[in-house]
Amino acid sequence: MQVKVNNREYISGLLGKGTRETTRGFSDYRKIGLTLGALPQAEGSAMADMGDTKVLAGVKLGVGTPLQDKPGEGTLITSTELLPMASPRYETGPPSPDAIEFARVVDRGIRAANIIDTKALFIEEDKVWNVFVDIYVLNYDGNLFDAGTLAAMSAILTAKQPRFEDGAAIRDNGLSRIKTNGKIVTSCTFGKLDGHVLLDPDGNEEDMMSSRVTIANDEGAIRAMQKGLRGAFSVEEVEKAIDVTFERSKELRSIVKKVIGE
Repeated sequence: MQVKVNNREYISGLLGKGTRETTRGFSDYRKIGLTLGALPQAEGSAMADMGDTKVLAGVKLGVGTPLQDKPGEGTLITSTELLPMASPRYETGPPSPDAIEFARVVDRGIRAANIIDTKALFIEEDKVWNVFVDIYVLNYDGNLFDAGTLAAMSAILTAKQPRFEDGAAIRDNGLSRIKTNGKIVTSCTFGKLDGHVLLDPDGNEEDMMSSRVTIANDEGAIRAMQKGLRGAFSVEEVEKAIDVTFERSKELRSIVKKVIGE
């Protein structure tokens, strides 16, 4: 989907005046919503809204064999689905490059921060719990990365770990949450348009931007960075984006904490 010429000129004109279509500043998010429990049959689930972008994440645990180099640990497996109902740009079929990148960016921040205690997923010799995080885009209007990370992180932090008894997974009342390290990973995505660096680009802005960078962090450190598109950021622009990330991530973490009850 391409931005119409008159709309492109309108957006460029606004940027030149220091504002955006939604009248927010260059370092501001759209309205953010976060709810839990949309998928009652999942171990944990969360839905995140950023403006008109809506993303749903569900967590399911399954019994599997451990990786050869980590025989006593479970694994995190993240996948995404860009549903055709979410946008005319999405089609049915195998995962697109955009879907693969989306899953990898969300997975990388959570994995690099060691959010899940994978050793606590050990069941017995040659058996571990695998944590499957499935993310579905229900409506697209830009910035899937930050919405996806917010939903996935919230779903993981509230997911219950089944018991394994007599060769079967038991899902009943009284289960404990998956063991985590107590940190919360969020991501901040920036797009570069007409020389301006914007946090949380919406759909029209994404169609115009020449470059993109997503920075994932927890309370203490940057955990992952992903550069996208062909354009470039200067060193100064990246340093400012990092500063904005540490500031805005406080807002994102507070939303997560409020929703999960911490």
